[in-house]
Amino acid sequence: MRAMLGVALAGTLTFACAHDDSAVKRAFKLPPSADLHYKIQARHKGFSISGQALTKWRVADGKYTLDTVTRAMMFGTVLEDKSAGTIDSYGIAPDQFYEKRIRKDPWTATFDRQRNRLSFSLSKQTYPLKGGEQDRNTAQWQLAAVARAAPEKFTPGSQWTFFVAGRRDAETWTFKVIKQETVRTGMGPVAAIHLSKLQSPDGHDQTIDLWLAPGHEWYPVRVRFADNEGERIEQILDKIVKK
Repeated sequence: MRAMLGVALAGTLTFACAHDDSAVKRAFKLPPSADLHYKIQARHKGFSISGQALTKWRVADGKYTLDTVTRAMMFGTVLEDKSAGTIDSYGIAPDQFYEKRIRKDPWTATFDRQRNRLSFSLSKQTYPLKGGEQDRNTAQWQLAAVARAAPEKFTPGSQWTFFVAGRRDAETWTFKVIKQETVRTGMGPVAAIHLSKLQSPDGHDQTIDLWLAPGHEWYPVRVRFADNEGERIEQILDKIVKK
């Protein structure tokens, strides 16, 4: 159960692909600094597990940090993620992503701007940095930044692609806009844009659904991870504290 929580909450993807995508510059407008409090619900082998997560997003003076701590009842801290870097002409530009799961050694993905190389502590895989690369946590925030700059383009059927670093390698993530929906949050009903990450051709990666709220700076108000065996992790926003 501990392993499932760590893997699912991290949104793990385990296969690699070449970094063939051309760097794409889009207009962006970063969401303001805030603490986002979430409630967590998980389903694993017929058991329901609840918990909470706190995401701290900070942006100032051309730099950002993005830290998330996830706790589950009876297990304590099950996941810690840290991302830090700069803001460049593409938007969020991570320098390093760090993750620590319960009872597991930490790992990092390093975006070495001086050597123009993306590398991983758990593998020898490397990729050249072409611009716009994200880690698993910053991807949704870069998506929110693009949406804030051009909300009129986030229409049903539109697709948004990023090159995203995982544990051992990186791959292309493409999010497709589904439709506007109402999400029941700790702040009441919130209108949100539902996006879903397209699966790979083999269909073995996790599905990721994301709801961004235009009326709340396009912050993520709901995130859902699910695999093809029916396991699911869902986080729903409980409170926003702007900083």
